Amino acid sequence: MNATLVLGGTRSGKSRYAEELLGGGTPVRYLATGRRTAGDAEWDARIAAHAARRPADWTTEEIGSGPQLVAALAGTGPVLVDDLGTWLTGVLDDAGAWERTGDLPEVDDLVAALVAAVAAARGPVVLVSAETGLGVVPESRAGRMFRDRLGELNAAVAAVCGTVVLVVAGRALTLPAGAATPTGATTPTGSATPADAAPTVVPAAARNGATPRTATGTGATAAAEPAAGPAPAADATPAPAAPVRAAGPAAGTAAAGDPIEVAAVGRPDPRTRREAVALVEGLAVPTGGLGRLGELGVWLAACQGTCPPRPPLDARVVLVAADHGVTASGVSAYPAGVSAARASAAAAGRLPVTVAARAAGAAVRTVDVGLERPADGAESGYTVTGTSGRIDREDALTPDEVDAAWRAGARLADSEIEAGADLLVPATLSVGVTTPAATLVAALTGTEPVAVVGRASGIDDRAWMRKAVVIRDALRRARPHVRDPLALLRTVGGTDLVVLAGFLARAAERKVPAVLDGLAVVTAAMLAEELAPGAKEWWLLAQPSSEPAAALVVEHLSLTPVLDLAVRTEDGTAAVAVLPLLASAARLLAETGTAADTGVAPGGVAAGTGS
Repeated sequence: MNATLVLGGTRSGKSRYAEELLGGGTPVRYLATGRRTAGDAEWDARIAAHAARRPADWTTEEIGSGPQLVAALAGTGPVLVDDLGTWLTGVLDDAGAWERTGDLPEVDDLVAALVAAVAAARGPVVLVSAETGLGVVPESRAGRMFRDRLGELNAAVAAVCGTVVLVVAGRALTLPAGAATPTGATTPTGSATPADAAPTVVPAAARNGATPRTATGTGATAAAEPAAGPAPAADATPAPAAPVRAAGPAAGTAAAGDPIEVAAVGRPDPRTRREAVALVEGLAVPTGGLGRLGELGVWLAACQGTCPPRPPLDARVVLVAADHGVTASGVSAYPAGVSAARASAAAAGRLPVTVAARAAGAAVRTVDVGLERPADGAESGYTVTGTSGRIDREDALTPDEVDAAWRAGARLADSEIEAGADLLVPATLSVGVTTPAATLVAALTGTEPVAVVGRASGIDDRAWMRKAVVIRDALRRARPHVRDPLALLRTVGGTDLVVLAGFLARAAERKVPAVLDGLAVVTAAMLAEELAPGAKEWWLLAQPSSEPAAALVVEHLSLTPVLDLAVRTEDGTAAVAVLPLLASAARLLAETGTAADTGVAPGGVAAGTGS
């Protein structure tokens, strides 16, 4: 890869740094993406100031359209592009995006073409872009759209660049290739990380020369700080790992010890999406008349790659259950043994999610992935360990258990898809799961502990305070691993969370959509997206959660809830409630007459003709 991406904030020195990278007497093609505006003297002065400091043997090409930059990158190098933000602004302007709602296929196509052009450039190529989205939420819809679009563009370009540099206050920091901690690197404890400390994750893209974005899961846990609150210092020593009760890998699944392959996930078919949008616009309804139902139909069509879409014929609910050691700290209204009781009730068809699934015609599967005691009726062939560790004092899982749990999730997804599933609803029945989930969200979003603590199972004020202390102490242990998703899951996650992340990543990789519901599931989805970029395009969010941490995840993944039923079971019930709506949305697109066929079309009203 011959490209370098230079990121930075306003006036950070990023452009000057990028120019210095290509200095040294070599003629450079400078691709200026900022479009001139007639009468804007201040903007013209900025352009002139930039041009004045560039060497005399550099040539400047002013880019006046989105496709022009794509074409320019096919030329000879060295090339400097400054910058991607102004290029994207022009592309959005050309598409009239600021006044539009819904998809922007022409923008998506140009972004994809640009990324492909950067990847194919003969180089060297240096691209400058603004680093955006560092915590401030823009007030306007247009501002939020630009932030999201530029962040996605930066990530996509970074994935095909050999080097990514962040410039802050004129100081440059070369970012590591992906979130991996190199084997043998020094950890916060000062010791070298053994090469076999954790499962090896090899992104498929890395085998083709692309920059990996995934984590290896390596890196010893930082030395535990003395735990405040209910955890005495004497208990800081990790307890022995619980016995593993894992089944061997299914046929066709990589054996334990082989590298886990995690690849970027392709988006649902954009051509079919455009066809579905055009279909909706031509139906015999007022413009936008189908509302969210129309959007659901378009999403379903893109996921299926067919227009009009088919109603989901084989939706399947997969419920996993595990025990969390942190429950012993009194963070839940229910004791740990209730996880097994919930699994038994689910297997007997007595939980809300199973009742709703029967009404929706969806199959239900209940799986023990980490219960301390078996649950009646629950499958045990995917069990990884008896219980996870107390995350405020010790690691939740061992490296081998993380490996086994990820594979178990992938195997579960494979088995459902191979049995005919065309829509999946994953959920967990685990007591205490919102504590590690909230900790993971706080770690990944840089949020303070008290801002992610919810009432979950209906805890009182004392339990809320205990939960806040546990999350605070667990977060201290998590922070050294925020750039390594698997190490983060190992340190402060849980068996069911890893299984769900592996399940969602694998389902997206195999192009099967899923409906999400509850803090635990969306947290697992956030980790899956970190490891398999693009997976989120295959997910639909059923409803907002009452848990504050879930709102952060929804913002992070840019998901829009379908309903707001205020269901607080966190077991997938709300997701199952969405299934009939998806069937209705598909049939609306397939069976509603068009304006042309029915004659139901808007037209001019002649004055004076009466009512």
